[in-house]
Amino acid sequence: AFSPERAMAVYVNDKIVSMLYWFNCECWGKPMAYIYAVGTDIAYRGRGICRKLMECTHQKLLRDGYSGAILVPSEKSLFEFYGKMGYKTATYVDKFTCKPSDVDVEITPIKAEEYEMLRREYLPYGGAVQERENTQFLAREMQLYKGDDFIFAAIKAGGKVYCSELLGNKEKAGSIVGALGADVGYFRTHDGDTPFAMYISLDKVTKPPMYFGLAFD
Repeated sequence: AFSPERAMAVYVNDKIVSMLYWFNCECWGKPMAYIYAVGTDIAYRGRGICRKLMECTHQKLLRDGYSGAILVPSEKSLFEFYGKMGYKTATYVDKFTCKPSDVDVEITPIKAEEYEMLRREYLPYGGAVQERENTQFLAREMQLYKGDDFIFAAIKAGGKVYCSELLGNKEKAGSIVGALGADVGYFRTHDGDTPFAMYISLDKVTKPPMYFGLAFD
């Protein structure tokens, strides 16, 4: 998924000390950037380097026609960190755990292209469209599936299923766990109250997405 056109870095004596990367997405018909993998060398933290990197990135994105930027803090403390840079919590998800259900459900593995097409059908109103390098990267990390009234991306490790996105009928979660032969499933889906993605409007006009689902964490 790496592309030098979608990356920014700070160098000190030819050494990268801070960097970030972004994936292209869109919402409300406008291009947005999902900023991902922001990191600063421990020895260089606390000097404002990351803040400056983010400011420069925002300027570049705006010049390149992006209307806004989205990110998903990896820790609760980072919500405050990015909040000081102008980001505001914009979307929420439902995170839950469930055991396998006795109700059978048929699931079929699919490729990234079909997942993209179906995802547009299941995406909640105001949801961010994440395609191309997003779904290609997702397909390398997880298996993509479809059912009769849902789609999901998941990985099975031992007796556990980790689902990074379930769209459609989330009441089928237990059946999905059973179909995959797992003992427990950990799901992330829409319509919840857990803070998830933060947003900053670069053009000062475009409103935030109402749902953002594919976070590569």
